[in-house]
Amino acid sequence: MKKICVLGSINIDLVTKAIEFPIPGETIPGIEFNTFPGGKGANQAVAASKLGAEVIFLGKIGNDVFGEMALSALIEAKVDTRYIKKEDISTGVASITVNKSGQNSIICVPGANGMIDVAYVKANKKAIDDADILMLQLEIPIETVEWAAQYAFTNNKLVILDPAPARKLSKALLSNCSFITPNETELEIISEIKVLNVDSLESAKQALIQQGVSTIVHKCSSKGAYLLTKDDQLLIPGYKVEVVDTTAAGDSFNAGLAVSLAQGKGTEESIQFANAVGALSVTKIGAQSAMPTMSVVMEFIKKNN
Repeated sequence: MKKICVLGSINIDLVTKAIEFPIPGETIPGIEFNTFPGGKGANQAVAASKLGAEVIFLGKIGNDVFGEMALSALIEAKVDTRYIKKEDISTGVASITVNKSGQNSIICVPGANGMIDVAYVKANKKAIDDADILMLQLEIPIETVEWAAQYAFTNNKLVILDPAPARKLSKALLSNCSFITPNETELEIISEIKVLNVDSLESAKQALIQQGVSTIVHKCSSKGAYLLTKDDQLLIPGYKVEVVDTTAAGDSFNAGLAVSLAQGKGTEESIQFANAVGALSVTKIGAQSAMPTMSVVMEFIKKNN
């Protein structure tokens, strides 16, 4: 299997379960509280490692107990953490509220993630050199993401960008991505087109193709995911499961996609595998703790196909 490098955020997730989300000024009783290691970068690294990939991580933690907690979780998941740097600032924190339907609302404080600059990546670019696939997200400074994508793509690495949290992206970044994996909100913000049906989806796709994207994998929750290329618009169906917590769904999906591609599988098969990984991740509360192993995913696919 090819090696994966993940450049991204490391957070600690403070998760509160409640029946409904509070409205501004309202205090409501919670049902349960838990602390989990998280961050989109760390989540994707752990998910890929749990699926059997060799994963190396580029990122930063703070000089606090949360940083030690997050680092320990990565080490326990067998992620290569040798390049992670500690800064004299707080570790990134995500305050997450989950309602009775499993939907979530999140407030992120970047902390050390905001200090992942281009100089740090340049100093540790060997991590990218030694990998075959680079996974990126948008919880670190955008100029760092842009530089890393260009460096990796120019050096013939497969670059997978999860464009979350949603924001407008430059043509320079999009043209240096092998795959981009937006959900509905992210696709609309990046393309500046409201996606209401297959025709508007086609328009959004063409807008991204014109900016240099070659392959778009449009995540559609339980519906599955669309494979969008210059000539194709193909829906690859998802799996129906009982939803407990959607916090890690997108990160798990991206890890599943990367791992399957690292195994040399085709794009359609890799998306089907990613759908299964994402579906399994929402059946448990938390992020990294909810991510499945390869054996669990293969058994799930066997039973549901």
